[in-house]
Amino acid sequence: EVLLVESGGGLVQAGGSLRLSCAASGLAFDEYAVGWFRQAPGKEREGVSCLVISDGRTLYADSVKYRFTISSDNAKNTVYLPMNSLKPKGTAVYYCGLTPFSVRTMNPADFGTWGQGTQITVSS
Repeated sequence: EVLLVESGGGLVQAGGSLRLSCAASGLAFDEYAVGWFRQAPGKEREGVSCLVISDGRTLYADSVKYRFTISSDNAKNTVYLPMNSLKPKGTAVYYCGLTPFSVRTMNPADFGTWGQGTQITVSS
């Protein structure tokens, strides 16, 4: 069974930093791409970043570019998302997702496996 487990969420003041982790199990990690998404109350899930594990290609939403950096430790089957200069509009539940397509994508429909989500609240 493929499992994704997110960690690292919490409460932070605007301008602060957090680092999310997404640990995967039950799969050949380097055959996938991993995406980070967020969903605020009453809004649709939106893509934040994506990493193709096999070659390290990345993709970022314009709203987080230069503030968030996605990376992986393939020996640990884990993807990280350090987030700097957090903004109140970034308050949401953050999910990591897995797609078997080794392409850069932030379309939620391309992702078939999801973690349970971790809450991030950015106070002003």
